[in-house]
Amino acid sequence: MSSGGRSRSSSTGAVASLTILLCVGAVAVLVAAARPDPDAPRAAAANGTCQSRVEPFGYKCEEHTVTTADGYILSLQRIPGGRGQSAAGNVPVLLQHGLFMDGVTWLMNSPAESMGYILADGGYDVWIANSRGTVYSRGHTTLSTGDPAYWDWSWDELASSDLPAVVQYVYAHSGGQRMHYVGHSLGTLIAFAALSEQQQLGMLRSAGLLSPIAYLDKVSSPLARGAADVFLGEALYWLGLNEFDPTGETVHKLVTDVCSQPGINCYNLMSVFTGDNCCLDNSSVQVFLAHEPQASATKNMVHLAQMIRRGTIARYDYGNAADNTKHYGQAAPPAYDVSAIPDDFPLFLSYGGRDSLSDVQDVKHLVQALKSHDGDKLTVQYLDDYAHADFVMAGNARERVYAPLMAFFKLQEK
Repeated sequence: MSSGGRSRSSSTGAVASLTILLCVGAVAVLVAAARPDPDAPRAAAANGTCQSRVEPFGYKCEEHTVTTADGYILSLQRIPGGRGQSAAGNVPVLLQHGLFMDGVTWLMNSPAESMGYILADGGYDVWIANSRGTVYSRGHTTLSTGDPAYWDWSWDELASSDLPAVVQYVYAHSGGQRMHYVGHSLGTLIAFAALSEQQQLGMLRSAGLLSPIAYLDKVSSPLARGAADVFLGEALYWLGLNEFDPTGETVHKLVTDVCSQPGINCYNLMSVFTGDNCCLDNSSVQVFLAHEPQASATKNMVHLAQMIRRGTIARYDYGNAADNTKHYGQAAPPAYDVSAIPDDFPLFLSYGGRDSLSDVQDVKHLVQALKSHDGDKLTVQYLDDYAHADFVMAGNARERVYAPLMAFFKLQEK
């Protein structure tokens, strides 16, 4: 076998591992192979989130779009209030999903169990974001998804372009009211990056960050750590894929290969990568299968691999001083400094003892970086038995996570 053949073979398990990294996508990638119709997510989205997941439960729902400064056309859903309630004057809350997911993240369980509905019933004006590249946000003013340039982005652009555009839109369409922000997994990293550069602070009241992702060098899955090493070595090869689609043939082959490796039991891969989730609600599985997983940019995957390998929170590294200087005006990519988040900006962090992606040691590193934060503006919640997916799919998350978070919101509204 040629060296190129060996190199690609060694990357197979690596990229499959990263497919599952940092999101509930551990299940998504695996079930993609079993789903009879690989276009199910796009078919499920044909009628939009409002019609498929919100209105059937008796909630009012609006479909919106917002265009970013770099031309991406993003979908937003708005649930202006609870069933039978007046929506006048409700405080807005923006919900941001993680990697390989979309806004349905917040609507997968019943109205009594899912954060999107619970917030609306609690008197909030709920806005649900869908990142570029997902089935709800694949439009662009000049590019198609078949153009390599469409996929030339990482989470840097989610923080610098998508988030500001959405926040500004929600602010303008909710009477100029400042909003709360809630992110899960990659949705927290986006927030940390934006807040560290003090973006949109005048439009935000607080941020609730579930399974917070910032430092990643202590990710506890040995396969994920090995994946980051190999994926970095193969960055140029894999960037040729442009779109990283978990439902596509390439990723299907990767999953098949990794599942055939000795000692790998694919039935337990979700636990292997996200941690041993305690409290998932099986009723959400069919909703999950109908809508997920979503695509991302392969460049985004390489960026995440850089973070795991190096233990840094920095912009995308183009691999050489010349290209970095072209993009950043300096030889090395600039770092994001989470300690630069204003000490009086209210933060609610919730993390789990079994989470192997938002690892306990990494979260402690993050909290240490926030040590100068005002004591009454930083709440840190630790749930010993929770893992990564529990925060958005657990049947008991209403009592254990959402109720404390909403109480935190109320304190910031006084």
